[in-house]
Amino acid sequence: MASDNRIAIWQIANTIIPLFLCCIAIAKTTERSNSLSLISTPILFILIILFLSRSFSLMHDCGHQSLFKSKAINRIAAFLLSIIHAMPHHPWSRGHAFHHKHNGNWNQYRGPSALTTRREYEKKSRNSQLLYQLLRHPATLFPGGFYYLVIKPRVALLLGFIEICTIGAIDGFRKLSSGKSFNPFLFIKTHNSRFFYTKEEVYDTIANTACVSLAWWWIGSAIGHWHFWMLYISIMSTSASIMIAVFFVQHNFPDSYTSGDDNWSYLKGAINGSSFLIMPGILNWFTADIAYHHVHHLSERIPNYRLRRCHEDKQNNFGEVKRLRLNQLWDCFSLILWDDESLQLVSAKQPFKR
Repeated sequence: MASDNRIAIWQIANTIIPLFLCCIAIAKTTERSNSLSLISTPILFILIILFLSRSFSLMHDCGHQSLFKSKAINRIAAFLLSIIHAMPHHPWSRGHAFHHKHNGNWNQYRGPSALTTRREYEKKSRNSQLLYQLLRHPATLFPGGFYYLVIKPRVALLLGFIEICTIGAIDGFRKLSSGKSFNPFLFIKTHNSRFFYTKEEVYDTIANTACVSLAWWWIGSAIGHWHFWMLYISIMSTSASIMIAVFFVQHNFPDSYTSGDDNWSYLKGAINGSSFLIMPGILNWFTADIAYHHVHHLSERIPNYRLRRCHEDKQNNFGEVKRLRLNQLWDCFSLILWDDESLQLVSAKQPFKR
């Protein structure tokens, strides 16, 4: 679990510098259509997606306080990386910590797709069942990923602002009408929002949104707003969909450990409820070895640059870990129901309720 600042700085540098260079290059090559741009644009697009995957993995490590030694440096690095991904880090990190705390307990956490149980699914109407399947189809990862990464945090911030203004106005009117004093700053400080769990989440989302908005405006002004948004939406949608897909298959796979509240085991959740993705070395580098997910769930404080060594040193203890190859990943996406009676993930291929 020992963090090394030198390795962390090098990882940040060898990720962010080439990422920025690729972004500058793709902005230049897509200014005009010629043979060079037709060849280079797809290559640059793929490289940007790969470097974004690595950047997100490094941000993820910062959230676990494992990339750098210092908690403060991890927070600063996480915030700067979150601007690249347009996702406020603090709210995401808190939700991700909940996942780690309850991994394998499907009563508490049902994955990024918020799976329902087989019994709940069978009670739905045919149209509701079809909609449920559609919303969890891999094709929806592209619009869903962009919404999750870029739009959802801004929607939460807007709704939170409307909420606090509306409730604050009503509360202030009632108190002033009854002759009592009303302190709007005290109200904001003590108000519990439906859209944020902590005040730190609000501050982080405001700061992230301000920085991201400035970046959007600045880059759009430099290369043209239509040009920027066409590139940005396509890149971020693809990047987000891949990150969500990787996270999904690391826990939603055949024979994955699933439990209710009774007899739930953190250890089984890590060993039997987390997959080991068998990928080429280059993909492991671009995902910062997050494929060794069973090791990560055993101890989230192990930095990404020590996951492989930990796995190799203790591989005799990991015989029960599910090995998943790339050609097996598609089968995982059919597992969109939790059978809380047989305690397993199942598909929705049984007949619809009539």
